[in-house]
Amino acid sequence: MRSILLTSAVIASLGLSACGEKAQDRAGIRSDQPAQAGTGVAAFTAEGWKAGDHASWSNQLKARANYGMNDHLRAPK
Repeated sequence: MRSILLTSAVIASLGLSACGEKAQDRAGIRSDQPAQAGTGVAAFTAEGWKAGDHASWSNQLKARANYGMNDHLRAPK
């Protein structure tokens, strides 16, 4: 009986240790720069957007909201 309790306690502790959340760090986030500064990676840069230009940043956000993320415009009629 004692070995069953010990075995179940070990299994329970191993099972619960797998549920632990890893520490989340802010890798890649630079909070000292504005969002329109960009990441510097070409793969994340939209065509027609210039890094560091606030007007270009605003225009890209407006275009994305109107065309890319507006379900009313994208839904088939």
